Amino acid sequence: MVAIDQNRSNVREFGVYTKDHWSMVEYFKQNSIQTIAMESTGSYWQTLFNYLQRAGFDVILVNGSQTKNVKGRKTDVLDCMWIHKLHSLGLLSGSFLLNDMLQELRTYYLHRQHLIEHKTSYDNRIEKSLRMMNIRLDIVLRDVTGKSGFTIIEAILNGERDPKYLANLADIRVKKSQEEIANSLCGNWRPELLFELKSSLKFYKFYEQSLVECDKVIEQRLNEWIPVQSSIQENAQNDSTKRKSSKHSPTFGVSKFAFTYFGTDLYQIPGVSHGTVLCLLTNVGNDIHKFATAKSFASWLRLAPNNKISGGKIISSRSPSGKNHIAIALRQAANSIGNQKDHPLTPFFKRIAFKKGRISAVTATAHKLAVIIWNMIVKKQSFRVESIVKNVEVHKQTILKNIEKRIGALCLDQSELQNLFSRTSLLTT
Repeated sequence: MVAIDQNRSNVREFGVYTKDHWSMVEYFKQNSIQTIAMESTGSYWQTLFNYLQRAGFDVILVNGSQTKNVKGRKTDVLDCMWIHKLHSLGLLSGSFLLNDMLQELRTYYLHRQHLIEHKTSYDNRIEKSLRMMNIRLDIVLRDVTGKSGFTIIEAILNGERDPKYLANLADIRVKKSQEEIANSLCGNWRPELLFELKSSLKFYKFYEQSLVECDKVIEQRLNEWIPVQSSIQENAQNDSTKRKSSKHSPTFGVSKFAFTYFGTDLYQIPGVSHGTVLCLLTNVGNDIHKFATAKSFASWLRLAPNNKISGGKIISSRSPSGKNHIAIALRQAANSIGNQKDHPLTPFFKRIAFKKGRISAVTATAHKLAVIIWNMIVKKQSFRVESIVKNVEVHKQTILKNIEKRIGALCLDQSELQNLFSRTSLLTT
């Protein structure tokens, strides 16, 4: 539905095919239209948006939250007329959109995440099939779909049932004893579960191979887009060997592209993995410079609190809902930080978790990571552990001052103070 003025009789309806897009372009040119506002509707807006941009129009994509009409009768005709009115009054702002190359890389990345999800689901089905037969490989092996797990499962599917023989197939690096592994391989060999196990293993390998192919395509496009110098490539390879790769890490060296493209070492941040850097590289890139401040970048990620104030009081500060893949990657990194003991941000994570719970701590730590990343890329600042440690020490001193004030307000005598300090020493020991 298209409205070029506030006259309902001039509202026209167009189809969704390519010829209809060109008819719309001709209609706009005949009416001397120069700027167009479109409402974001899932993925349906993308083809029309690209056609209108190629035709030379100034097109802005508007979030649906900006175009909400007052309550009452709702029709497509009234909606497009309302969007026209808001746009003519300058009340609409365009959404943040990536350039063509980043949109292509983001498509590859999202497909890669889709493959990982399916691969993980079949990994879980393999474990479930084994568990239903009481084959408890998940207890004796760290990863059922690892080298030892694959070898044992394939032997089972080939008809081998001897627990001792199957236990001997495990790699020598497995920490469990041969006897315990053999005990875990005594079960009930049900044919329907063996069939399910065989099918799940087949699909698991298929998605694993598809993931490798997707990584090759991403590496090829990155090589064309970001030429890497030999000196940077050597330094990146040396640094990447120090960083442990996870099960779903890219099969190519992400660090060499990140060093060249961003001009800074994001791997200085402990807890930031290869997958997190790949997400930043393919979902925002150097378009991060379009955000004037780190706060605006965190707000776009929906990691900043959405303060709703009424009567001078904050009635709600929940983070706005929405799906942002960079925010998801940063939340995963923040969650891993909460499980570490010696990370610089661990005291901050634990402090927020104690006050508001772990979910709020993950969001707050992800927000802090977003601010750090913005400063490293835009301002070319290195990751400064000293400033984080200093903030932790300042907070510690503030707590000590508060404790001193509270103890002073109690007017304790010497014996009571001695009893208090003796109790605290017993608790610490």
